[in-house]
Amino acid sequence: MIEYIKGEIVELTPTRMIMECSGIGYELNISLNTYSAYSGKPSGKIYVYEIIREDAHLLFGFAAKIERELFLLLTSVSGVGPNTARMILSSLPPTELIQVISAKNEAALTAVKGIGAKTAQRILVDLKNKVKPEDGLTAAATPSAGNAAVAEEAVAALVMLGFQKAASQKAVNTILKGSPLLAVEQVIKTALRML
Repeated sequence: MIEYIKGEIVELTPTRMIMECSGIGYELNISLNTYSAYSGKPSGKIYVYEIIREDAHLLFGFAAKIERELFLLLTSVSGVGPNTARMILSSLPPTELIQVISAKNEAALTAVKGIGAKTAQRILVDLKNKVKPEDGLTAAATPSAGNAAVAEEAVAALVMLGFQKAASQKAVNTILKGSPLLAVEQVIKTALRML
């Protein structure tokens, strides 16, 4: 298993990263929290979890070990796959997710796209004794220049996460009208709660 990859960040979008290490480019599926942590950086070290299926070999990348641990815990819950776990980690930063699980806050989980009441209850029941509140990862978001570029990147990320393009554009435009200086990851997080 791959523990981590350290190298040059060749491409970075809110849902995927390509990191080059020793002449090999690794495609990693990432959450918005990881995107925030690496935004604007030319290189870095990313923790990896590999999923091998019959039809694909997928790499998921995480800025911190705590995020990877939460991903593994989430995917251990019946009905929560890797993309759903990534959606949860994109909507709730690791420290906030730990608080949500500890406080048994079902409403915060059902606010995430694709998480219904039954899945939220399963997550809370299965993970209540496995996570404890602690100070973990907090990634500060930096404002992006150029409203149009932010809107375009946010819509592209939402479409890749499975939302309709028209609904994504409407949500992003509404968010940017109210707060034009938001960074792309903040726009996407807000849109995830609206859609």
